Amino acid sequence: MADKPGSFVLPFLICCVGVALFSVMDAAMKGLGLAIGLYNALFWRALTGSLLGLALMLLTRQRWPTRAVLRIHLLRGTVVAFMALLFFWAILRLPLAEAIALSFIAPLIALYLAALLLGEKVGRRVIGASLLGLVGVGVILSGKLQGHYTGDALLGVLAVLGSAILFAWNLVIQRQQAQVASPIEVAFFQHLVMLVVFAVCAPWLAILPPLRAIPLVLLAATLAFTSLAALAWAYARSEAQRLIPVEYTAFVWAMIVGWLAFGEHVTFSTVAGALLIVAACLIAARSKRADLAHVEASAA
Repeated sequence: MADKPGSFVLPFLICCVGVALFSVMDAAMKGLGLAIGLYNALFWRALTGSLLGLALMLLTRQRWPTRAVLRIHLLRGTVVAFMALLFFWAILRLPLAEAIALSFIAPLIALYLAALLLGEKVGRRVIGASLLGLVGVGVILSGKLQGHYTGDALLGVLAVLGSAILFAWNLVIQRQQAQVASPIEVAFFQHLVMLVVFAVCAPWLAILPPLRAIPLVLLAATLAFTSLAALAWAYARSEAQRLIPVEYTAFVWAMIVGWLAFGEHVTFSTVAGALLIVAACLIAARSKRADLAHVEASAA
C-alpha cells in the first residue's frame, strides 16, 4: 500500500535519526570491542539492552506477543546475533566507513532472497544492477590488494560480506516484524534473543567489564535500543523501498565518527566503490517499483 500524501516526512526523518544513532553505536562497539574483546562487548550490550527493554515493556504495559509474532522475534533476533558477530569482528579490522560501504550490497542480496523465500521474480535490470554492485565491491577490495593492508583486513572484508547476507535476510523480516509489534517490543526481543544466543558461551568467555568500560556498555546499549525502536517505528509507517535508501547515509556518519573517534581516513577506492554499490541498489529498487506498477496495471 502506498503512503498517504504527507505521511512520508516523519517516518523519513525518524529513519534518518535511527541510522545516525546506529552509526554512532558502531563506533561505540568498536571502542568497546578493543577495550574488552568482541564477545564481551556483544554479551554485555545485549544484557544491558534486554534489561532496558524489560523496564520499558513493564512501564508501558506491553502485551506478550502471540506465538506467531514470537517466532518472528526469534528468527530475526538469531539472524541479527550472527550478523552482529560478523560485522563487529570486521570493524575491529577495518575502518568504519569501509565496512559500512561493503555492507551496502545487502539490499541487492535481499532481492534475491525475496525471490528465493517469497517466489518473487528477478528482472534483467536487477541482475545488471547486481553486477554493478559487484564491481563496486571489487573497487573497494582493490585497495586491499595493493599491499597496504594485512591478511586480517582481507578476512574482515569477507566477514562484512557474510554479515551483509544476513543483513539482507534481516531486511526481508524487518518490515513484517514492524507491522505486528511495537517499537519497544521489537527492540526488547531482539536484544533478548541475542542475549540468549551469546549466553551459550558465557561460562567460558564472559568477564565482568572494568569500570572504565561501563559507560561504553551503557552508551552502546542505549544507542542500539533507541535506533532499533526508531527504525521499527518508521518501517511500520512507510514502505520499506522508500526508507531503505536512507541506510546509505550511514556511510557519511561512519566517515565522520571513524575520523573523530579513531583517526580513520577514507580512501578514494572506498568512496568510489560505495557510490557504485549505492547506484546499483537504487537502480534495482527503481526497477522493482516499475515491475510492481506494471503488474498492478495489468491486473487493472
